[in-house]
Amino acid sequence: MRKGICCAGNMLVDITYPIEGWPAQGELVRVLPGIGRSTGGAVCNVIADLARLDPALPLAAAGIAGHDAEGDFILAELGRYPGIDTSRVLRTGQTAFTLVMNNTVTHERTFFQFAGAMAEYGEEHLAPETLDCAILHMGYLLLLPHLDAPDAQYGTRMARLLHTAQAAGIKTSIDVVSASGGQFAAVVPPALKYTDYCTVNELEAQQITGIPLRTQEGELLRENIPAALHRLKELGVSTWAVIHCPEAGFGLDENGCLCQAASLRLPEGWIKGTVGAGDAFCAGILYAAHEGLPLQQALHLGNCTAAASLSEVSASDGVGTAAAVLALGERFGVR
Repeated sequence: MRKGICCAGNMLVDITYPIEGWPAQGELVRVLPGIGRSTGGAVCNVIADLARLDPALPLAAAGIAGHDAEGDFILAELGRYPGIDTSRVLRTGQTAFTLVMNNTVTHERTFFQFAGAMAEYGEEHLAPETLDCAILHMGYLLLLPHLDAPDAQYGTRMARLLHTAQAAGIKTSIDVVSASGGQFAAVVPPALKYTDYCTVNELEAQQITGIPLRTQEGELLRENIPAALHRLKELGVSTWAVIHCPEAGFGLDENGCLCQAASLRLPEGWIKGTVGAGDAFCAGILYAAHEGLPLQQALHLGNCTAAASLSEVSASDGVGTAAAVLALGERFGVR
């Protein structure tokens, strides 16, 4: 029986700048003390969270770390976790990086991303048919140019990769990036046909499905969430379709049952940064799926893991064991 989770795709270094607000075009804003460097991207964030949730869980990282100081930094950070196998991390080219502008007033963040060598990452680098894991998590769609490219048979190269993994008996999971532009319709639906677990936020789900989930004023359109989840299932998601947002997590399980779990009622001053909170939620979902938990429990674990992540500026430093993050739910309660 297969065990463990492989996280493949974007590996990068986040350089986080605390700023005192977001400037209008042509205006200046101050960068505050506290500039930080941490690993980032779907692979580094999710796999570190999983390693913290369960140090005994078999994990494998797959992607590209450049032949540079940033690549050395990524491997050193992943090397802190004995359960993470980094043998599928390639060393070539320049490491991808993201400039993260962390608005200390609103706690929102904006990203400026350089793809580096990850721009050429493809199925031939991963060889999914050779993986020995239960779940393959791929991220981020819309930020892997080679895999986002068209494929005559499957729609995209990412869809082909996911099909290959499923044919080898591996459950597949995807996450997408909150990118601007009109690529969602071309890139995401082909991949969903070969996806078992899809975890996206409400703005990404809105772009994928075409169903509005927030008003222009920012109000969550809760009444539209079920339709968006059903649409994700119609597009091909076989097992769990999940939408997360600051207010709650929502999902449709393998039997078509609608589940939802409110996010935690966090105290004043708890949130130090929001970088990686979505990845932390995703890690909670993946861990629950691997352990055979029902989706309702998975959503609560995802909310608790995200809440733990929010307690530190970096993506994963606030995350503890599954028992520790669930204890936050007992401590704070839900909204």
